[in-house]
Formats: sequence, C-alpha cells, structure tokens
Amino acid sequence: MSNGPFAISKSPKPLHPYVMWMVLLAAGGAFALSLGVRNTMGLYLSSLNTATGLGVASISLAFAFGQLWWGLTQPFAGAVADRIGAGRVIVTGLILIAIGTVITPYMTTTLGLIFSIGVLGAGGAGMAGPSVLMAASTRLMPASKRGISIGIVNAGGSFGQFAIAPVSIALTASIGWASSMQWMGLLVLLALPAAWLLRGNANAMASAAATAAGTRVLSTREVLALALKTPSYLLLAVGFLVCGFHVAFLATHLPGVVEACGMSPTIAGWALALVGLFNMFGSLAMGWAVGRWRMKSLLSLLYTVRGLGVLVFVLAPKTPAVMLIFAALMGLTFLSTVPPTVGLVAKMFGPANMAMLYGVLMLGHQLGGFLGAFLGGQVFALTGGYDWVWYMDLALAAAAALIHLPIREAPLARSVRPAAA
Repeated sequence: MSNGPFAISKSPKPLHPYVMWMVLLAAGGAFALSLGVRNTMGLYLSSLNTATGLGVASISLAFAFGQLWWGLTQPFAGAVADRIGAGRVIVTGLILIAIGTVITPYMTTTLGLIFSIGVLGAGGAGMAGPSVLMAASTRLMPASKRGISIGIVNAGGSFGQFAIAPVSIALTASIGWASSMQWMGLLVLLALPAAWLLRGNANAMASAAATAAGTRVLSTREVLALALKTPSYLLLAVGFLVCGFHVAFLATHLPGVVEACGMSPTIAGWALALVGLFNMFGSLAMGWAVGRWRMKSLLSLLYTVRGLGVLVFVLAPKTPAVMLIFAALMGLTFLSTVPPTVGLVAKMFGPANMAMLYGVLMLGHQLGGFLGAFLGGQVFALTGGYDWVWYMDLALAAAAALIHLPIREAPLARSVRPAAA
C-alpha cells in the first residue's frame, strides 16, 4: 500500500490450484464456444449469398455491423458484470448467440441478417466475450499469474475456432448449411455451466480491500475519465483498432480469399482451423512472455510479424500450401495481442474495473473490425479481388508497430482516500 494520497488495491488471495484450473477451464471453455461459433460464420457467407441473392457486399454489411455491435456491447456488459457479477451477463449472452444463430437461415433480407447476425448473435458474443470472461478470471488470480491465465483463456477461444470450423464443414456436408448453422447455435449453450463458476464481481472485492485500508475505490465515471486522459491507454486503443481490422477481415473473408484463388471450401475450413490452432500457441506464448518482457514491446513485435506475413503472402504464389502456411503464421499473431493488452490495462488500472476498461478497448477493436469486414466486401465487389485490403493491412500493421513504443507501463491511481469530514 502506498503512503501517498493514493492507494493500490490488494491482489486477490491465492486460489487452490484445483480451483484456479476450474476457473480457467470455465472461462476458456466459454470463450472457445462463443468465439468458435462466431468466427465460423464466415464459412456460411457463400451459402447465404446463394440462398438470399443479396450479394456479397450486402451480406458483408451484416457481418460488419456485427463486428461493430460486438464491440459496442462490451463496455456496457463489462460495467454491468463489474457490479452485478459476470455469471448473469454470460448466461444472457449465450442465450442471445443461440437465438441469433438459429434464426439466421430464415432471414432473407439485409435488415434481417443484420438483426440475427449483427444484433443478437454479435451482441450475445459481446456479453459472453473476452472483456467479461477475462476480467472474471483476472479478478480471481494473483498478479503473478495474470499473464499466463489470460493467455490460457485466450487460447481457449483459439481452440474453439480450431475445433468448431471442421465440425461446421462436416455438418454442412451432411445436413446442409442451414441445419449446420442452427446446430452451431445450440452448441454454444454447452457453455452455460461456466457462468456459475465465474459469478461474482470485481468491484465488491476491490471495495472490501479499500474499506479495510481506509480508502475509496474510484467510481466507473472517475476511472473512465482517468483512462481517457491517459495517453498510454489511448495509444493502446488505437493499436487495438488495427488488430480489429485485421482479425475481422480474416474471420469474414478468408474463405472468400481462398475461393478467389481457385481453391476448394475445404482449404478455407482448414485455413480457419489453422488460424485457431496456431493462435493457441501464440496466446500461450504471449501469456508466458507478459511476465518477462515489456508488454508494449511484445505488441510492437506482434504487429511487425503480422505485417511481414501479409507482405510475403501478397508476393507469393497462391497455392494450397502457401495458403495454409499463411493461415498458420497469421494464427500466431491473430489474438495474441490480447494477453499484453489486458496485462497493460490491469497494470495501469488494477482489476476493479477491468471488464469495463477492456470493453472500451474492444469497442475500438471492433470499430476496426467493422472496417475490415465491410471494406473487404466493398473492395471485392468493386475490383473482384482483395489486393487493396491487403495493402491497407500492411500500412496499418506498420503504424501499429510504431504506435505502441511510447506507451508507459506504470500503475495509475485505483483508489483514493476520502476527504476528512
């Protein structure tokens, strides 16, 4: 505890190893199902286009709106979870994902797809998404374990993409795309038991520690105002926007990229699966590295590797082997930005408002995601290919690598001593 006017909340008491692994399994498993189902929706884009005749650009608008709505829900879902508990928010989110996914095959208009994919499915995924799940696990972990715990939860999301994409392809081949998509919606309900293990809220824990120390935890409004006046937090938000552009473009249009290169849908499915598989390794490696190197340097390295990977892919011949190697390389950096990003937020502001503060960053991430999904469809409609999107991605990756260098890794005020009466 500091001796000045500001005091730092204590870390939670160490959990029994069995309980710690149960918490990580619950958060990682829920993320696997919610992210896995959501990120395989791109596999149905061509079928939706054939069934509705709306065109790739119009359907991409629904996916792009989903990227934006997923981000918009997360600060609010995080603020609610910080106060009433993560469990209720997660349950609500999972049910919305299921409903949105099940009704999508019945949607025949752009507005209908925006409602099912963009509002219900994406909104539910935001409520049962990374800001709530990672904050719920982070508040239960001691500071020394937070980096690797975030990496494990993030790897769970990657495993979901790796495991669910082939299941989606197999179901589509056997029962058709519409029934396959509906089974994906029901599959996400398997995550409901995780909500019970992740119940509770971070603010109650921080308030108890602050009361014992004779301090007051900063309110949501105070913490948000502090964050928005902190240059390092704003730089982190800009960099995360670039990450969103890249991730959403790949998740939505990688199957289209494969098709444009004259390859079979099977290659598209395996490419998405490899993105998920290798992001598991990337996430775990980043979780391990967070406690050993400066997090801003790790982020700059990730964006540099990502940019170099795109450059090589643009210049290389488009063969199935090149496509799968590229997918594996992109997987290493796909969501590996999350452990150092969450780690920086926790280091600067503590766990009390983690879900809300990370949710704000996710909003920026999804603004980039909206642009990645939307511009991918627009560029393809105008040019018949995706080359100009790759050029934009290269420029953004270079900018993001530089943006993170000035970030200061230092704790900020998390609680304040009340004024004397």
